[in-house]
Amino acid sequence: MRFQYLQPASLQEAFSLLAQHSPQAKVMAGGTDLLVAMKMQKLSPSVVIGLSQIPEMAGVAYDSSSKAIRIGALATHQEVSSSSAILEKFSHLAGAASLVGSRQVRNLGTTVGNICNASPSAETAPALLTVEAVVNIAGPTGTRQVAIGDFFTGPGRTVVGGDEIVTEVTIPDPEPNSAGAYIKLSPRRAMDLAVVGVAVFLSVRNGVCDKARVALGAVAPTPIRVPDAEAILSGEAVNDNLLEQAAQAAMKACRPISDVRSSAEYRREMVGVLVKRAIREALGRSRNQEGD
Repeated sequence: MRFQYLQPASLQEAFSLLAQHSPQAKVMAGGTDLLVAMKMQKLSPSVVIGLSQIPEMAGVAYDSSSKAIRIGALATHQEVSSSSAILEKFSHLAGAASLVGSRQVRNLGTTVGNICNASPSAETAPALLTVEAVVNIAGPTGTRQVAIGDFFTGPGRTVVGGDEIVTEVTIPDPEPNSAGAYIKLSPRRAMDLAVVGVAVFLSVRNGVCDKARVALGAVAPTPIRVPDAEAILSGEAVNDNLLEQAAQAAMKACRPISDVRSSAEYRREMVGVLVKRAIREALGRSRNQEGD
């Protein structure tokens, strides 16, 4: 595995290097996905452009002017899982980040890299879908913003062009009395991909679910939202009957495959189980906020 490693000090320098070495170059943040793929000979770039020396791409911070949380492309899963702003506003995203790989992987791998790798089972993707995150993509001619729901185009594929770099993900402030839950089903807690991932984010007002967002991972070619399940819950006082309807809608929306980790039938059945469990958890947390 031989390659040239370059470390630009600015985005403009990174764009210049990409243009110079394309299409044989790959951009790297933490490297926990890219280097493994290279070792397994799934990818063989002759040039790797490391972003670690570009300071504006680092960190997690809350911007009071835009009322949004910014997750820089270099922010590790550990930073995201321990961020006070994320823990306060989107604890299920922090929880999802805490379930990625091992401690070593979380201290090196990045949340932006996790979504750019575009694995259908990426832990952080369903949670980001439920908080309506926006992906900021920069290129030599400017920047553009893409809703996370429009970011994934297939397994391992996104809308990012060959001359573009994802610089950050932003998450707008949640509605009042909002809370979420993320549940990962896997044979082992660490160092294992999700067999099913379910994220739910709800806001509750006067005992009624004001807004609902439900997302799934590892059960379709890309992480997906489930609008039918969301519509069933929104504007209603959630009861067991509605929970069952939402679970059935999620089971109908998913398109799982059978592989060495699980059968499609088991994945679909567990979607129903975990959607109900995640809704109950999110409801309990949001109701606690409403009572504060």
